[in-house]
Amino acid sequence: MKLDIDGLEVLFPYDYIYPEQFKYMCDLKRTIDLNGPCLLEMPSGTGKTVSLLSLIVAYLMAPQPEGTPRRKLVYCSRTVPEIEKALLELKRLMAFRARALGQEEPFLALGLSSRKNLCVNPEVVKEKWGKAVDAKCRSLTASWVRAKAANAKVTRHGRHDTGRRGRSQGIGPRRVAPTPAVAASQDDDEDDDDDDDEGHAGSDHGAGDDAMDVDEADEAPPALCDWFEGLENADESAVLPMGVYTLDELREWGKDHMMTSIVVFDEAHNIDNVCIESMSVDITRPILEASSRSIVSLTEHLDRIRQNDAEKLRNEYERLVEGLRALADARETNEVLGNPALPDDVLQEAVPGNIRKAEHFIAFLRRFVEYLKTRLRTQQVVAETPAAFLMHLREMTFIEWKPLQFCAERLSSLVRTLEITNIDEFAALNKVAMFATLVATYPQGFMLILEPFENDNPRMHNPVFHLACLDASLAIRPVFQRFSTVIITSGTLSPLDMYPRMLNFVPVISETYPMTLTRSCFCPLVITRGSDQVAISSKFEVRNDPAVVRNFGQILIDLAKMVPDGVVCFFPSYLYMESIVTMWNEMGLLNEVWKHKLIFVETPDAAETAVALENYRRACDNGRGAVLLSVARGKVSEGIDFDHHYGRAVVMFGIPYQYTESRILKARLEYLRDKFQIRENDFLTFDALRHAAQCVGRVLRGKTDYGLMIFADKRYARNDKRDKLPKWMRDGFSAATSNLSTDMAMAVAKKFLRSMAQPFDPADQLGTSLWTLEDVHKHMRAELARQARNVVDDVHAVHGHGGEMGGLEDEDSAMMDALYDDDESSMDVVAYGGGFV
Repeated sequence: MKLDIDGLEVLFPYDYIYPEQFKYMCDLKRTIDLNGPCLLEMPSGTGKTVSLLSLIVAYLMAPQPEGTPRRKLVYCSRTVPEIEKALLELKRLMAFRARALGQEEPFLALGLSSRKNLCVNPEVVKEKWGKAVDAKCRSLTASWVRAKAANAKVTRHGRHDTGRRGRSQGIGPRRVAPTPAVAASQDDDEDDDDDDDEGHAGSDHGAGDDAMDVDEADEAPPALCDWFEGLENADESAVLPMGVYTLDELREWGKDHMMTSIVVFDEAHNIDNVCIESMSVDITRPILEASSRSIVSLTEHLDRIRQNDAEKLRNEYERLVEGLRALADARETNEVLGNPALPDDVLQEAVPGNIRKAEHFIAFLRRFVEYLKTRLRTQQVVAETPAAFLMHLREMTFIEWKPLQFCAERLSSLVRTLEITNIDEFAALNKVAMFATLVATYPQGFMLILEPFENDNPRMHNPVFHLACLDASLAIRPVFQRFSTVIITSGTLSPLDMYPRMLNFVPVISETYPMTLTRSCFCPLVITRGSDQVAISSKFEVRNDPAVVRNFGQILIDLAKMVPDGVVCFFPSYLYMESIVTMWNEMGLLNEVWKHKLIFVETPDAAETAVALENYRRACDNGRGAVLLSVARGKVSEGIDFDHHYGRAVVMFGIPYQYTESRILKARLEYLRDKFQIRENDFLTFDALRHAAQCVGRVLRGKTDYGLMIFADKRYARNDKRDKLPKWMRDGFSAATSNLSTDMAMAVAKKFLRSMAQPFDPADQLGTSLWTLEDVHKHMRAELARQARNVVDDVHAVHGHGGEMGGLEDEDSAMMDALYDDDESSMDVVAYGGGFV
């Protein structure tokens, strides 16, 4: 389908389009033209990703005036499955554009994730922890490794030109971490795998090493990785990185692509929590002990490089005098340790003299670590501001706040100078350096909380020093400043007015879209009481009441009997789920469920959850049916789709409020009230309902899909709770389904499932919830006519109907006739703009 949206030709890769998709693309076009941030709430399962990509790719590929820098797309999502779906949609879109245009377009997309997800080097991926993978991968990608490889005349695939050593010593194949842009090159080189060198730079145990003499080993070129070469080829392409919610990389990337890129935050319903997590640091005793060991290791590395290559230390000193900006420019691609966001004025300053020399900086870190150790010996809870912490630090150690501000960047510079590739052992010290930088840089928006005991065991002394970020806008502000267009979109953003207040920005467009349906394919129900008329709720006072637990279990039993295939249940927390399941087992309720469906449980362990999810899908596929017990804010609630028979019903047991006794949460609530005038109860309810909506929204992944959305808690019957759900979800409620007992809800659910089981012809959606190009034409003419009437009404309101404006009605009629008499057969494309001209 070819659309013309406000002068932009958009190729949509399907023959039909949803009304929501068309309106969504129109608002996206307006947002890009206005060069500002926007908030767009798109219903689940209505093709948000393909609509977004179709419009933005068309914008990127449109002819630009000569000399105009080519814009890029930065597409950000929270999970790997979401990025995989986005890349798949993009692949289909580009194939469609190639067919429609008759030629391939020069367009490159890179799907970025952590090294643990992408690396295929067998020596690297066998590591269990991500930090260990990072350390081994660093040995293939550090700038000094690449420089040595260049001096040794290594080809782009990391092979020695002679190829002699690989063949003569029988070294096995080496795989490198690919990107989608370079993955094809590996298939082309499978026949040459015997020529590859195995192992990592600096390793002492690569295959065949025992057959090499010492001189030959010293001359051996280090192995390289194609990853960075793939990134360098992406200068004129659209880049789609995953994990944007690690905002440091996006902020750094934005320095070189400022105001020329379109940033999309997809599934951004909890973007404020992600921003806060990215700038919060927790310090514990094991971290400080590991930091002390890292300081000893740094001292040893420093002594070695002082003896072998003192010139590197002198060069580093000169860069530090020039300031952090020059230091950041010299960092290239080997950013070994991430640093918090620093204001631009700090980046222009020179590093303080007392930490410029490496030995002085190591002594400085040692003093700071020892100070933190003394603070952790306390037996009382302490809450203080950054200013109070810095004052106490100065009184006890004579450490000023200015050097602390540069700790993270200074440590990163030192690790690069010492050419340390095994950065895993410095992760704890890096966390301490980030703690120092953040506490010295931001006097407001942070709170330091020292908790000496564990929450579940008040007698166990296990102190934790929290540097808690309270202001989400601090992390996202550089993104808004450095990128011209920032699109925040999700299926659950309601209420929309909360995000601009928390993130401190003014959206140019803020819109939520209804879901147009030919048939009601989802049925939201609120169950407030059991069949015995006992109210059900997850409130602390009654959550473990046997009557409440029994009624929760009866809901699950009834659904297991009635609903075909898969049922997904969500609980507010892991602790509550364990408590409920234990009581269900003691009451014998699980045995009743097992008679009809298998039961699988999500756990905090990612590997166990993946196995449970795979077996759950297998049980649904073979007709046995299954129940999946999950947790709101868990892994299953984010990015896992239960489309069609994998989720015919989703139950939200209770309201997923945060743990309100958390001192960090209390500090944030107080800050939101004082800074943004957001009341505590409003934020807690908003946060709980957006996660509840995200959970139940997993059941609906398209207009041909159907399912039950069950809210099992009496508090959902209140309007102040339901009003915070997305509009498309609220529209499905009625007075008859907002306050039900268990038996009444099951009767409604049974009727709904019967109606959904009737034959359904997708052609019935045409003209209502599914548009052809002709339907888009009709909508356009109606929209232009509506805008014309608004203009006429405004003129009449200002000038009246008489006097000089007496002939206006005739002119209006002529204009309206011209709109309606337009020959639609002559329209090859549809044009839609933001206003009537």
